[in-house]
Amino acid sequence: MRILITGHKGQLGRELWRALAEETLLGADLPELDITDASAISQAIADFQPDVVLHAAAYTDTAGCERDPDLAYRANALGTRNVALACQRVGATLLYISTNEVFDGQKTEPYLEWEQPNPLNVYAQSKLAGEWYVQMLLERFYIVRIAWLYSRAAASFVTKILQAAEGQLELRVVTDEVATPTYAPDLVAAIAALIRQPIYGIYHFTNAGQCSRYEWALKILELAGRHVPVRPVTMSEFPGATVKPPYSVLRNFCGATQGITLRPWPEALEEAMGKSTNQQITNS
Repeated sequence: MRILITGHKGQLGRELWRALAEETLLGADLPELDITDASAISQAIADFQPDVVLHAAAYTDTAGCERDPDLAYRANALGTRNVALACQRVGATLLYISTNEVFDGQKTEPYLEWEQPNPLNVYAQSKLAGEWYVQMLLERFYIVRIAWLYSRAAASFVTKILQAAEGQLELRVVTDEVATPTYAPDLVAAIAALIRQPIYGIYHFTNAGQCSRYEWALKILELAGRHVPVRPVTMSEFPGATVKPPYSVLRNFCGATQGITLRPWPEALEEAMGKSTNQQITNS
């Protein structure tokens, strides 16, 4: 299979590249290629003639998106439009990475793939605009919504908590933002299984279960053997912070019907921190 990966230098892109190394791959990332340059991405895709494009490139700095909405929409909306149009021209399938934050978090049970989005911040609005372009321009596509991505090597909430524990007497972590930590190798295994099945549409891929940021931090510190007090706080205690959905847990309904499920998030976290070797994904 010929696969082009946008954003192949990023956290998810690197994991995709590693997991799909036996395929014929091409990476597209800054500074060599900018997805906001329509002619450049069109030419790259036309030259490579991929079967599938995995579109992981995005502007994910939520605070930066609030400061510069135009940049967020150029990268996440129009950049995705450019990739989708290029796929349309060569007949390639597109897999677009989106986010749990497209929902407003007013529910108290996990969101299904077809529920109505209502994003609260510019980052999520720009990612939803990307979803819109994919659906409007292509017949063969996968939209994969993810949440709270982390890996062993890249900066993430996990590394931030461990770094903060080194120099602070007490950590303050929010209790009223609830979703699911997702281990990048588990997500990539699910994506690799998905693109081999021509069952297109919207998918929710996160590790199973849910937790607050506070509960996640406690588990990280426990596994790391760090004994640092953690004080539960609310998002309202951080004035000026980007508005986040309070509850954005995703239910993997569609993938599960095809046998693609991800293990519980505590098991994945244990492996990521060197505590376990449990199976990443089932595809039965």
